[in-house]
Amino acid sequence: MKPKLLPIVALVFCMLMSSLAYSRDKGYYYQLKIYHFKTAAQEAQVDQFLKDAYIPAMHRAGIPAIGVFKPVVQDTADQRIYVFTPVAKFEQLLNIDNTLAKDSQFQSAGAPYLNAAYNNAPYTRIETIIMKAFEGMLKPAIPNLTSPKSERIYELRSYESATEKLADNKVDMFNFAELDIFTKLNFNAVFYGKVISGGTMPNLMYMTTFNNKTDRDEHWKAFSPEYAPVSKLPQYQHNVSKNVTLFLYPTDYSNY
Repeated sequence: MKPKLLPIVALVFCMLMSSLAYSRDKGYYYQLKIYHFKTAAQEAQVDQFLKDAYIPAMHRAGIPAIGVFKPVVQDTADQRIYVFTPVAKFEQLLNIDNTLAKDSQFQSAGAPYLNAAYNNAPYTRIETIIMKAFEGMLKPAIPNLTSPKSERIYELRSYESATEKLADNKVDMFNFAELDIFTKLNFNAVFYGKVISGGTMPNLMYMTTFNNKTDRDEHWKAFSPEYAPVSKLPQYQHNVSKNVTLFLYPTDYSNY
């Protein structure tokens, strides 16, 4: 190879590597952490921890918005709090624990939760789900709603599929058509994500938001005729085996 060509080849190689890195890294990653608890005291302790310690620490770490949601109707035997943490790079998720461990303000504000006794834990279990943002919506969005947070309905859906191939097919269906319908009808989606680690894989999850239950019902009524032609396409048949739908609302300290 002629010496004068080496800089050109090196430049092309660097551009290719940069393009591949961008392709691999584009799109947010989402952590959905679910606290399971049984008592009002546990709920209060988790609320205090999230409001006064975790969310401020995430803000200091460069994550501007955290979502905290609770079921509209709690299962008294297994109550839950959902915590949504979006990050631009996967490494941020891997480093969350180290980041928090080095944050003295977090350690101080979260002391009652962090130092809870073995026989007085603030939860029964913690469940964590990791997702990768869809191509059609690469980052989360804060809902543009007008109602008080206590009246809102945040609809969290999980679509399970029989196989990985069918799950990918459902993601393609979203990217091809469903996201456009949701956007057109102003469903105020927070995120759409393919689950890459969780207990009900293969599945995807997404969250749409509404001012209240009536607003939610009206949106879905408008969705049905728009979705009908897409649902009949032969390439998208049998790609959902189970639909789990939860109605949540944001806490008063939630950023979403």
